[in-house]
Amino acid sequence: MFRPRARRRRGTRFGAPRPKQYLDLAGRPLIAHAIAALLADPRIERAFVVLSPGDEAFGGIDFGPLAARVAPLYCGGASRAASVANGLVAIGDVVDLDDWVLVHDAARPCVPAADVARLIDALADDPVGGLLALPVADTLKRAGADGHVDGTLDRAGLWRALTPQMFRYGMLMRAMADGGAGDPAITDEASAVERLGLRPRLIAGSAANLKVTLPEDLAVAARLLGYGPKDEGS
Repeated sequence: MFRPRARRRRGTRFGAPRPKQYLDLAGRPLIAHAIAALLADPRIERAFVVLSPGDEAFGGIDFGPLAARVAPLYCGGASRAASVANGLVAIGDVVDLDDWVLVHDAARPCVPAADVARLIDALADDPVGGLLALPVADTLKRAGADGHVDGTLDRAGLWRALTPQMFRYGMLMRAMADGGAGDPAITDEASAVERLGLRPRLIAGSAANLKVTLPEDLAVAARLLGYGPKDEGS
């Protein structure tokens, strides 16, 4: 399952007139790369793509041999949590409660196939599920209201949450229905599951799993996918 960008955030950081997931990355929309990255693992049966109800761009994407495994859902909400919750309801008649669901961000087109495989392998028998994540390596500062440093945080045990995040359908439905879709503190699926009193497992991911947020990230993503300019002297 892929979540869309909320309409109110459309292209704001890029200054673009179209949603970020449709920006060009090496000749294809950003979202096409993200979908292909997940469907490269044959164990993922289908990519349900949660889109804004008025989306007119997705239907024009040619997914080639992957097309039969791509299913658009025009039920996106105003937030990540609302979109995921709506998508889960929409697929209720084609999945079982014990089926695994991987929620991935369309703005992460470079997730390595090895990371996806490691996530699936590690969580296959896990009673809760989990997510790809990276240990925090940078020094963390807390800023005061005046823009000056108020303190340095202990980074020991801190991880950056990535996607995909993988949970069983029934558990994720319960987590999102239990106020998860309307609570601004629920910023990802793992935090909704945590509120049930459960502890998702952290699976080490790769720094290549970049989230495209700023215009310069597109060039970085292109290089990660092997489409960027070659280094001098190569």
